[in-house]
Amino acid sequence: MSIEWVRKYYRVPAKRGGRVEYTGAGKPELGTIWGASGGHLSVHLDTATHLMTFHPTWKLRYLGEALS
Repeated sequence: MSIEWVRKYYRVPAKRGGRVEYTGAGKPELGTIWGASGGHLSVHLDTATHLMTFHPTWKLRYLGEALS
């Protein structure tokens, strides 16, 4: 499933290159959306060495372009 599908189905502003804040690990971490697969987002957290998969509505805050 594409990012467009994720955006429409979950009603989130997900887009390739968009910035997010993940809060599920006990402290906020910033990351960049790289793509989508199977209804989930592939995100590269700034502190990680690999892509991670996240549900589009779980512990993610989508940041506006002015904040990224």
